[in-house]
Amino acid sequence: MELCVALDLPSAKENLALAESIRGYDVWMKVGFRAYIRDGKEFIEALKKINPDFKIFLDLKLYDIPNTMADAAEEIAKLGVEMFNIHASAGSVAMKTVMERLSSYEKRPLVLAVTALTSFDEANFKEVYEKGIDAKAEQFAKMSYENGLDGVVCSTFESRAIKNATSNDFLTLCPGIRPFGEDAGDQQRVATLELAAKEGVDYPVVGRPVYKDKNPEAKVAQMLKVMAAL
Repeated sequence: MELCVALDLPSAKENLALAESIRGYDVWMKVGFRAYIRDGKEFIEALKKINPDFKIFLDLKLYDIPNTMADAAEEIAKLGVEMFNIHASAGSVAMKTVMERLSSYEKRPLVLAVTALTSFDEANFKEVYEKGIDAKAEQFAKMSYENGLDGVVCSTFESRAIKNATSNDFLTLCPGIRPFGEDAGDQQRVATLELAAKEGVDYPVVGRPVYKDKNPEAKVAQMLKVMAAL
């Protein structure tokens, strides 16, 4: 597993201070909607200045017509980030178009597809997708795998079934990690690091438990120690 820290604080200054505090650790940095819309590519450049070895996951969840998604994917690749995501519900044509557009890049970013947002519970998910989370997440994962994506964003609870239905090398990135049983907040399907390891999660994403801790650096160190022992 490789730890991914969500930079979801209200300002660039706070996010960069958080990154500075954990600059000595080999972790991924998740840059989401708010941070990227507010702070742009300069924010990504600032993160790389803090630690050139930080790997950046740009969490924008692209969802549009296929050509527009491919255009956006190409611009993301030019930013030099290591990973980004799209919505699986954009469909096979969009997935193929994105991957074909990126095929000319010698070192392209990893591309993941969002299956079911971890904020969904079963009832709310069925209201939108007309199937249960487990069944639809697996269907989306198979579609993503067949169309050349590198993995999916899912909850820990779908990770093992998705790998069984695709490949053990098919990546799973899982938000909603509460490493030591912290409050779930607005997430419906949360998991510990131990469960994430058991379910084969490649990238556990941790946000609030890090940035709301009085000592984020110590919290990251503690998580990495646990992960190394799993």
